[in-house]
Amino acid sequence: MIRALALAICFATPAAAQVLDGDGFDAYVSGKTLTFAQPDGTPFGVEAYGADRSVTWSAAPGLCQTGRWFSRGELICFTYGTDPAPKCWTVTRTERGLRAQSTTGTVLFEATEAPIPLVCPGPELLS
Repeated sequence: MIRALALAICFATPAAAQVLDGDGFDAYVSGKTLTFAQPDGTPFGVEAYGADRSVTWSAAPGLCQTGRWFSRGELICFTYGTDPAPKCWTVTRTERGLRAQSTTGTVLFEATEAPIPLVCPGPELLS
């Protein structure tokens, strides 16, 4: 419990944090692969961002979903081929990296530890 509280304080959004719009998000993520973790530090997944706003998300090695992201006001939304319903997040750039809070309440942080590799085998990703 103390560890979770300490991590929550560590990852609290500082007053100087900047909510990213579509252009700011694009500038930060384009061409990168980022690892995300839950507030307690538990790995959540990894996502690769293409220059054309395409994404590849993986919550576990070998389980990948491709999709696209777009902005909707101050929200950054994602759609994936397996689930076309938009998943929208308020994304904030902090001193430690990105903080994302979904419209359903989930909070994730850009991991500052060594990244989890994006492993997506299969012919559908080779074409």
